[in-house]
Amino acid sequence: MYNEKIVFYAKNPVNKWKIDDFDIEYHEENRTCWDELTIYLKIKDNIVKHWSFEWDISVITTACASIFWESIIWKEITQVLTLKYDYIEDLIWMPISHRRKAASVLWILTTRNAIHLYLKDWIKNNLEDLIK
Repeated sequence: MYNEKIVFYAKNPVNKWKIDDFDIEYHEENRTCWDELTIYLKIKDNIVKHWSFEWDISVITTACASIFWESIIWKEITQVLTLKYDYIEDLIWMPISHRRKAASVLWILTTRNAIHLYLKDWIKNNLEDLIK
C-alpha cells in the first residue's frame, strides 16, 4: 500500500507538460512494467533550471516523478548524476517493493541519461546501475 504522499503526487503531478525552451528531450522505457516517458530538461550554467515530463506510466512512477522534480531544481548536474534508488526512498518516506524499484527510479535513469547526452560524455546508465 502506498502512503499519502505517493497517492497525492500520483493524482496531482505538478510538472506534466512539455516545456517550450528545453535543452534536452530524452525518452526512456522500463520493459519490466512497460512504463514509458519523455523528459524535457533545461540546464543553465550546469544547474537544472527546469524539468518536465510526458508519460504513459504507473502510479508509483508518476508520484516519484513529481517528487523528484521538486528536489532537483537548482541542483548542479554533477549532483544529479550521483542519485540512485536510496535517494527516492528518502524522498517518499518509505521503501518500495523489489518489483516496483525499477518504476520508482525510472525518472532518475532518464534524467541521468539526458544529462549524459547534454554533456556528450557517451555514458548511458541502466536500471541496474541505480538499484544495486
